[in-house]
Amino acid sequence: MKIFFDTEFTGLHKNTTLISIGLVDENDRKFYAEFTDYNKSQCDDWIKENVISNLSLGNYEHYGIVPKDNLTLVCGDKEFIKNKLCEWLSSYFIVQLISDVCHYDMVLFIDLFGSAWDLPKNINPACHDINQDIASHYCISEIEAFDLSREEIIETYNKLIKEKWPEEVIKIDGDKHNALYDAKVIKEIYKIIIL
Repeated sequence: MKIFFDTEFTGLHKNTTLISIGLVDENDRKFYAEFTDYNKSQCDDWIKENVISNLSLGNYEHYGIVPKDNLTLVCGDKEFIKNKLCEWLSSYFIVQLISDVCHYDMVLFIDLFGSAWDLPKNINPACHDINQDIASHYCISEIEAFDLSREEIIETYNKLIKEKWPEEVIKIDGDKHNALYDAKVIKEIYKIIIL
């Protein structure tokens, strides 16, 4: 099963801490978690304005909701979220993770479990990165792909297909820099470019 995921974290440095994580599978089953134990002192104004302001679960400690509408919501510390995520991932036989410029995302995902050796056995420890797919698809460098707006890719796709196939127009609810929203964007771009 392909699972598209994104994380939000406290900064682009080696001691960064997770703020949130969002995952969505090929069948639209979703997991979203917000961490209560991230290092708030590492959050600069950009993180506060663009990430913290998009958190939606409040400051509940050890809060989990049984899946509703294919969405599992969790709020708590790193250990609590790891356990809930293990439960959620246990229903899959083999998981291929897919992210966008996944270097921090995958390191933080692995760190959530301790090390790559501690990942659930059904998880491939190598993550697929769609930034490389975007570069290849548009015949541009990976740097140019990095700077290409993901929302513009979806908007361009929608313009091309809306006349002939209006039912295929992509609509994504949520806010940019929310981990679940970004995971949904990754999934849709993967479908546009790869499938």
